[in-house]
This record gives sequence, C-alpha cells and structure tokens, in this order.
Amino acid sequence: MTPPKPDEPIPASSPAPPGSPGSIKLVAIDLDGTLLRSNKRLSSANAKAIAEVTNRGVHVVLASARPPRSVRDIYHRLALDTLQVNYNGALVHDMPRGKHVFHQPMSVKLAKKIVKFARKMDPDVVVSVEVLDKWYTDHVDDTLPTETSKYFNPDFVGPLDAFLTVPVTKLMLLAPPEKLRPIHEGVRTKFGKEIAILICDDYLIQLVHKQVDKANALKLVAEEYGIPREQVMAIGDADNDLGMVRWAGLGVAMENGWDRLKEIADVIAPANDDDGVAVVLKKYVLDRE
Repeated sequence: MTPPKPDEPIPASSPAPPGSPGSIKLVAIDLDGTLLRSNKRLSSANAKAIAEVTNRGVHVVLASARPPRSVRDIYHRLALDTLQVNYNGALVHDMPRGKHVFHQPMSVKLAKKIVKFARKMDPDVVVSVEVLDKWYTDHVDDTLPTETSKYFNPDFVGPLDAFLTVPVTKLMLLAPPEKLRPIHEGVRTKFGKEIAILICDDYLIQLVHKQVDKANALKLVAEEYGIPREQVMAIGDADNDLGMVRWAGLGVAMENGWDRLKEIADVIAPANDDDGVAVVLKKYVLDRE
C-alpha cells in the first residue's frame, strides 16, 4: 500500500446514491460506541446484519482505535476475512495472514519530547506506548483502564528508555480528567502541528503521526479492493471517526455520537444500544440490493 502524500487534503464527500442497487460495496465500522453496545457486547442483530452483508459480497472493515489483539475476538466472531484499520489508521492489519500491510509511526525523538513535556507538567501521568501490536509502559494504573488494558497485560513494564527506542505506533497519556485537561492543552499548543491528537475518553489522550486518520487508512483499503469512495459507507460515533465519515460516499453517525460528527454525516443511525448498525445496513445495503 502506498501512504498518502504529506499534507495531501482529503476532498469533501459527495454522498453515494443509496437508493441505487448495489451502491455500497465496502462498509467501514467503528467498534466502541458504534458496533458494540455500551456494555461492550456485540448484539445478535448487528452480527446477523453483518453476516448477511458479507454473504452478498460486501466488504466489512472494522476501523478502530484499538490494536489488532483487541479486535481479534470480534473479528473472528463476525467471520471476517478483510483488512482492518487499527490505531485510528496508524496501522492496517491483515489478520488472516498475520501481517501488517501499512504502518505510519511517530518518530522516537518526537515521542520522547512529548513524554518529557507531559511528565514535567504531571510526574504521575501514565505513559503507554503501542508499537505494532505490543504494549509497553513504565507503570499501570488500574483506575485508568483502556478497552485493551481490561483484557490484556502489558508486554513490557520498565523504564521508558528501555522501550522508547523504535518508532511509536501510538502514544497514550492517561490521567484523571482534571489533571489531563491542562496536559492536553499544553501538548496541543506545543506539538499540535507535529502530531494528530485523538480524544475518545476524558482521561485518555491518544497521539499518533500527524498524517494518521481513519480516512487515509480507509482510502488505502478501498483502493486495495478496487472500490471507489462512492461505494463506501463509514459508520462511527466519535471525533476520531470524523475523517472517514466525511470521506466515505455515505457517512453515518450514531445517534449517541458526538455532535460534531452528526453535523457532517449524511445519515444519523439509531444509537449503538438500539442496534443502529443493523438498521443502516438493512436500509442502505440489504434492502437496496
């Protein structure tokens, strides 16, 4: 896969004609807050709809902030064989073949500068680093869980200098919301032009290479399958889904989603706890075939 050119703009979306037969050939779906219910479970209605969609030859691509290992169970339960977008687009992973087909990491030098800056503001801020599908940290705070940390232990716990030696797929800073807010503002002011900052939880900042976006990764995946953007549907709920929902021919925001996302979406789906993914798949894919 060829990465996007530096600072290459993502053109505004023109919605695909959802009423035309077979118009959607690829569906990209976010996980938390979108495909999964608030209890983080996959509903039978969503699973059934995805099975029907894939049986009709439509590619279903999971596009998440999670690493591959944290998507694996859902991926296999859905019996998928497609590429997946991980780390908000910093990685495109081929799970059936066990390889990474695209990777856009942050430099070691920049990661170290950000960590030094954040720890100067708050020595207790938790620093976690993901490199491809491995998790490294110098300490774990169980009061600040991520979806991955709930089910997986770090691959390494030790001094930062021991693992901040290779390019970083994703850098995470965790702290109680009242402590993290000034760190977020400081990092954005000092490093905002050098990185992409992604917010999903009020106690977690996710930092990646400045060109990383689900839209760029989804564009690469669509090109790999030979599918034009007009035949792509993207479904999400949060700020980190803005790019792919805007880029896709048919952009869908969940009713429980962020207002910014709903403002730019072509369609508003019912909430994740109301099987919104199944509803839009039925309406815009299954019933249009």
